Amino acid sequence: MLHTMLTFALLLSCLVVAFALGSPVGSQYPLRKQDDTTTPDHISPDLFASLERFSRLVDIAYCVGTTGVNPPFSCASRCKDFPSLDLVTTWNTGVLMSDSCGYIAVDHGTSPVPNTSVDVGRANGEGLDMGNKSQGAIIVAFRGTYSITNTVVDLSTIPQEYVPYPSPDEGSEPPKEPNHTCYNCTVHMGFLTSWRIAKTVVLPALKPLHQQYPNYPIYLVGHSLGGAVAALAALELKVTLGWNNLVVTTFGEPRIGNDGFVEYLNSVFELGNAGRQSEVHTYRRVTHIDDPVPLLPLTEWGYRSHAGELFISKPDLPPELSDIRSCIGNYDSQCIAGSAGESFAKTGKIMAEERAQDTSVWTRGLWDFPTRFKLWQFLFAHRDYFWRLGLCVPGGDPVDWGREKYPNFTYNDEL
Repeated sequence: MLHTMLTFALLLSCLVVAFALGSPVGSQYPLRKQDDTTTPDHISPDLFASLERFSRLVDIAYCVGTTGVNPPFSCASRCKDFPSLDLVTTWNTGVLMSDSCGYIAVDHGTSPVPNTSVDVGRANGEGLDMGNKSQGAIIVAFRGTYSITNTVVDLSTIPQEYVPYPSPDEGSEPPKEPNHTCYNCTVHMGFLTSWRIAKTVVLPALKPLHQQYPNYPIYLVGHSLGGAVAALAALELKVTLGWNNLVVTTFGEPRIGNDGFVEYLNSVFELGNAGRQSEVHTYRRVTHIDDPVPLLPLTEWGYRSHAGELFISKPDLPPELSDIRSCIGNYDSQCIAGSAGESFAKTGKIMAEERAQDTSVWTRGLWDFPTRFKLWQFLFAHRDYFWRLGLCVPGGDPVDWGREKYPNFTYNDEL
């Protein structure tokens, strides 16, 4: 409790200083105009439909711990959009155990399709047709920040040493991917605790499924805190267990660890530091303009963002294809970090150069308000990922009532 209060106090202090001094964190990078879907910045219609579908799947996770998700696959929210899914299990660790929630489901698809793509599906609710390699998929969805307990976990920013391979007392096997080493890695203590508790349910359910359906790709999806937990889960599955048929999609994922951890995650998922997020990458980190969570915990506290970002530049719902940009590396000035005046060091240098040429920059700095301090956006921009996420009622959040799901759904992931 004391740590949480100190964290809030520190965050508030940063906010006051930034506002009072016209701090360089207030410098807003201009966003590139997104009106040409043929440019390499924009994603394909297939990837757009894939992200939209996963946003509905992760929204269903918010039913766990409230009204529930029940076999075969029913809930108060959008379960009816996925009639071919079979629920395997749900977990809810409770408020005293990091309040992690989620579900595992299997989609057996309908029939093989003569397609070379590994990741093929349909938006009409007929399931996932996985091409000639597979006709199904395993879905693991991690719920986002929902309760006060989740908020406390999110603010437990004390870094903790990260060792990719579980200790022998956890009954782990030698790593299947020994070439991946995490040097000087630390991660957010709350996120790591949440995964360590959730894995006691997730792994015992997932391992027999993987053995039973070895050709089914495993899709891990998470929103907010769930995005961070999905990342840690994916690293363990890929490095420790050697499962390579993974696709990770996160929405509003917070920063998880330091520079060492970011380099490690980029290496494991072959994201690179300088290259543009590719359609064939198996890690997609979706961010939204004005969402403060992808910029937290703060850079000044040693936390960094990893590559794989896809940025939604449209403030309101619903986004269009031209509103989603494929980003470059860990820090793209045209994506969430640059558009929000995120870094004291980077934007400070830019502001100094601008002020030397244009004195009006000093005035603009007094009124700019960095996204990472817009905590009220937890209720808006942080939830607006294709749909407004987080409310398990019929049709989801009332803002989404009456909206049709996006048509012409196709996956293009190459596993």
